Formats: sequence, structure tokens, C-alpha cells
Amino acid sequence: MRKPLVDISIFKQRRDTLSSHFGDGALVLFSSPEYIRNNDVHHPYRQDSNFFYMTGFEEPGAIFIFRPGKSPETTLFVRPKDQLMETWEGFRFGVQMAGEAFGIDACYEVDQFEDEAPKLLQEVETVYHNLFVNSNIDQQMQSVLKTTRSLQGRSGRGLLSVKDPYSIIGEARLVKSDFEIETMKKACEISADGHIAMMRAMKPGINERAIQGVFIGEIMSQGSAREGYGTIVASGSSATTLHYVFNDQPCRSGDLVLIDAGAEYNYYSGDITRTFPVNGRFSDLQKRVYNKVLKAQKKLISMIKPGVTQAAVHDSSVQMLTEIMIEEGLLQGTVQENINNLNFKKYYPHGIGHWLGMDVHDSGLYTIDGKPRPFEAGMCLTIEPGLYVPADDMSAPQELRGLGIRIEDNILITPMGHENLTKKAPKEVEEIESLMAQL
Repeated sequence: MRKPLVDISIFKQRRDTLSSHFGDGALVLFSSPEYIRNNDVHHPYRQDSNFFYMTGFEEPGAIFIFRPGKSPETTLFVRPKDQLMETWEGFRFGVQMAGEAFGIDACYEVDQFEDEAPKLLQEVETVYHNLFVNSNIDQQMQSVLKTTRSLQGRSGRGLLSVKDPYSIIGEARLVKSDFEIETMKKACEISADGHIAMMRAMKPGINERAIQGVFIGEIMSQGSAREGYGTIVASGSSATTLHYVFNDQPCRSGDLVLIDAGAEYNYYSGDITRTFPVNGRFSDLQKRVYNKVLKAQKKLISMIKPGVTQAAVHDSSVQMLTEIMIEEGLLQGTVQENINNLNFKKYYPHGIGHWLGMDVHDSGLYTIDGKPRPFEAGMCLTIEPGLYVPADDMSAPQELRGLGIRIEDNILITPMGHENLTKKAPKEVEEIESLMAQL
């Protein structure tokens, strides 16, 4: 028998915290669907982040209804126990064990959803559910809402109003609890160890995919269930492609390799990018430009504290990187002219970072009432300035063409400032060269 991944009291606490936000309504969440990879082979399954956040339940084919203050307050619809299917696919909790193991008030088989859900929803004023993500789920909800209306008789009431719960749950997920912070720290530590392992394994001629394999092996050996996202191992000019996905080229001596990779641990993800030389030694040009980007990144991290906004940090990153572009002959004119004309976007096309948590690009609002949101203690985000010179950019100095550099760390905002959760992963030139020189 399998057990819940973490203490189930955590999920009860989360529901209690969120209960007032749903008023006299009901939250309806569906687990992530399973997807076919090819023929009868499925992609590896990973539960929907919001579903796991509210329940801790990892199985597919499940539906959760939360009705704060009502009885039953929590209802879970799950796949039935099935000896034949469990012989082929593994353990299922089933109705009885799911309720007991996860502290759920009422459990039913998932095939009973369209019969039982209307009885639960006829007592509420609003349904909180994320529509238009999956057409099959939309059809089920349409049927349930129509049946719910029919149960009202000649009341004159129409269909229940449906509101998207994404921002409600997302706001709760944005500020991490002590438990979440400790889990994030573990995910980031494992991620950093994975990057160290890749630096040690790197050598001229090795394939990018082999390096990815080193990362996966290291993080899984430390308890990570999976990568937090598709790992990017981009050597040479491939580093100028922001989301390079092929990972199939040989790494050549003299080139830099940009690796963007993070481990997921108990549903929380790290997200680190490091750029380093394939042969273990930076050339003078590589060192010069790399150190400029690194200096900017460290200055940007030093800005992070409660009350500062991501918009302010991003604006500073644009200023610093535009200065580098002009120094290196990529842009002409003044810094402000190039910012006003958005010329910098040619070599720095993305933002300074994003929220980090259960999703690598995590939920949570970036603006409040149309204004940039101030940082608060407990938030976690990435800081990742980059400089990318396309190999075919004839306007760039020839020696810079095909150069891609990004340096990314995961920053926890603390009451007095910040903590770099990924500082274990080397990023100083001397640290990287020393590590890569070790046998």
C-alpha cells in the first residue's frame, strides 16, 4: 500500500485558510488527465498542482469538491479498487482507503460524479471551477450544472455562476509556509547538486543528451521524482535559443554551454541556469562578457527585499544589460535611447524572472490594482539576466556571434531581505574552473 507523500494535516490547514475566500460556494477541481505518448503508452503522470495543493492526492481520474462550512465539507471521487487493473498498473487507494488516508469526509467512485455532484452543488451559490482547459471536463461540468438547476424546481433560479479559482489558490501558493520553504530549499539543493554533477561530467565531444542524463541520475538518486521542467542543455550557438529543446548535439571544445535545469521534490521545483566552458576554461572574451553578466546578476539579487517590485528589478536589469551591449559594440547610441526604442530586446528578450514554487512558472499575481506588486516575505522567485547574440547577426561583432549567457538563481524573500537558495551551484569563474579541473 502506498501512503500520502506528506503529512495530510498540511492540506487541511490549506483548506481552512482558503475557506473564507469561497464564501457560500464550492470549489470543484479535476485531477490532471492522462495523456497518450504513443499507441498505448502514456506519458509519465504528474498530478495537477492545484489539485495536489488542496488534497495531497496523486492518482489520475479524481475529482475534488470543497464546500466550506457544509457537511460533507470535502468530497473526493476516485477510481475504484480493481484487482485486474492494479495487477497491470499498480496500487489504487479506492473509495474507502482514499477517505481514510487523506482525511476526506466523503468518497465516491468517479463514475458517480454526475449523480452525486448536483446534490452537493444545489446547496451553494457559486461554483469555483477552471473552465476551458479540457473539453471532456467541460462536458462533465455542463451536465452537472444542468442537473443542479433541475433540482431547484420552479425556483426561478438559473445556472449557478462559475468563477475561476486560479487566482485564489494562486495567491495562497505565492507566499510559502514554513513547510513549503523547507521543501523548496530541498528542491533547490538537489538542483544545485545536479548542476555540479553536470559540470564535473562535461568534456569536449560529449553529447548534450548525455549531460542531461547525468542531471536526471543525480537528482533522482537524491529523491527527486522528476525534472521540474524540460532540461535545456544548449552548447555553442544553441544557447541563443531561449527554450532550446533538442539536446542532441556534441559539446565542442572552445564553446560555452548553457544549462537550465531544475529538480522537482515533493511537487516543488528548483530552476537554475549556469553557463560554463565545455573544456573547463573560459577564453578571455568569454570571461569578460560572462563576468559582466554575473556582476549584473549579483547586483540585481542584492536589490531583493520586501517592498521592492519585480518591475523595478527588471528595469534595473534592462539598464545594466543595455550598458553591457553598448560596451561590447552590440548597440550604438546612449543607454536611454536604446531602452526607449526597445533595441535591447534583440539581445535580452525576456523578463528578469518569475515566481517559483509548485510550477516552475508559478501562480500568483504580478500586479495589484494595476500597480507592480511589492515583494513580501515568503515569496520565491528567479533572477536570471541573460545576453544572447544570434550566430547570424551580421550587425554584431564577429567574435560575439553565437554567444549565449544566462545566470539564474532562486531567491527567497525574507523579512529582512533575501536568501539565495541555489548559491551552492558555482557561478564564479574561478569556482567553475576549479570544479571542472577536478578528476
